[in-house]
Amino acid sequence: MKTRLNRGGAALVAAALAVSLAGCVESDRTSNAAAATESDCPWTPDETVDTTARIAWQAIPNADVVVKDLGLLEACLPNADITWVQAASGGDVVKYYGSGDVDLGLMGSSPATIASSEPVVQDVDLAVVWVHDVIGDAESLIVKDPSITDISGLKGKKIAVPFSSTAHYSLLQALTEAGLDPNKDVEVINLDPEKMPAAWQGDQVDAAWVWDPVQSQLLEDGGERILSSADTAEAGRPTFDLGTASREFIAANPEFLTQWAKAQDYAVKLIQDDPEKAAESVGAVLGIDPADAQKQFAGLTYLTAAEQAGPDYLGGKLADDLLTTAGFLLEQGGIEKVGTKADYAEHVDATPAESAAGA
Repeated sequence: MKTRLNRGGAALVAAALAVSLAGCVESDRTSNAAAATESDCPWTPDETVDTTARIAWQAIPNADVVVKDLGLLEACLPNADITWVQAASGGDVVKYYGSGDVDLGLMGSSPATIASSEPVVQDVDLAVVWVHDVIGDAESLIVKDPSITDISGLKGKKIAVPFSSTAHYSLLQALTEAGLDPNKDVEVINLDPEKMPAAWQGDQVDAAWVWDPVQSQLLEDGGERILSSADTAEAGRPTFDLGTASREFIAANPEFLTQWAKAQDYAVKLIQDDPEKAAESVGAVLGIDPADAQKQFAGLTYLTAAEQAGPDYLGGKLADDLLTTAGFLLEQGGIEKVGTKADYAEHVDATPAESAAGA
């Protein structure tokens, strides 16, 4: 079984740009991207690329943070100007695209669908170029009261979730499947993950659908998992953490994106083949114990470039998944209009994954 892990989005109205990197950590070292040299590149560096790339990343234990920690892009593209911009959610990433602050960024399939639906949010014009992970138990519904064993027991309760995220999408789908009206039978509260532990401890919420590392914090604080995104995926509504890029950047920088995809593919294979080493990078960036990072890998499925380029993902079915997501979001009032499969296929570009797979 392939390893799994999480991401998530959040409110599209999230606050200002955050550019914070993990500093003091529990893994006995800090992220080393700034110290990368050409010798760190696992293949021959491409010195012809001199573009500027601003990359939005999130604190999720996946291959993207391994790429960041190992400095793979800096090493393999020594003449490129690369900036890493931290985002709290996919909603933030959409906002950064709209303000012209980033060229590439990680977001969940729900905010990616919103950004690909008409009318376009903040004039954002992006395409999905990578599947960072298929979300499973890494995003879950955690309850405080151990006597509540299924979602129907949350009727009349307060549930926290970052709005417009994959977690929000999964929560709404699960509530609907259980016959609960998200607007009447429960109180769904928009809350960023980092604010959830305080609300949890202050008895301001009864449950939360969230991803790691906050999910693990709530479980350690006595919470119980009753559902996960693996369950909603089995019900026909899978969610993903997706790598996106502005279509203008994609058109102007194919060589950069090939190297970027090769770096992501290298990091995915490191998680699959040497999870202990990959966990050191995740721990360094996220400020958690590498052993905990390695445990969290089980919550997501990581795909190689060859797998992503195939018909089940970027090469075909992902457009269907975005269309399905759009239909549900329309029902819930999250978007105004659902396009055709062809419309969503226009926002999926398998070229970088294909190039990396064939390299």
